[in-house]
Amino acid sequence: MECVAKNSKLNNAGKMTFLSRTETFAAAHRLSSKSLNEDENRKLFGKCNQSHGHNYKVIVTICGKIDPISGMFMNIYKLQEYMQEAIMKPLDHKNLDQDVDYFADVISTTENVAVYIWNNLEKILPTGCLYKVKVYESDKNFIVYKGN
Repeated sequence: MECVAKNSKLNNAGKMTFLSRTETFAAAHRLSSKSLNEDENRKLFGKCNQSHGHNYKVIVTICGKIDPISGMFMNIYKLQEYMQEAIMKPLDHKNLDQDVDYFADVISTTENVAVYIWNNLEKILPTGCLYKVKVYESDKNFIVYKGN
């Protein structure tokens, strides 16, 4: 940050903050359990047992302490890069059940999509900074996952 003198002290240095960023991706899926027959799947999942798609909205929240030099704990553009790698590349404009290996044996519910995103982000983000993943399947339905 060029606007901050190198030796200046920021009163908020070391304070814990939370940074969130949103991305939207489009993906198709079909809810179906290999443990159930066709009738049981139709009964359990209803219309979601047919192939359909969503414009998923994902909000990732990370946390960390403010750096005294930069005045932030992570550059928002760095978080954007992490989200591109962990969310957009593997999921955007994909059929989750056919194109994403993880969902070969895991039902592509929004709950499981949130866990998938968490696992991908946890592999590439600095250790311990991932706080929450919120996945909206629609304007009215969403899942929040905070790890195990």
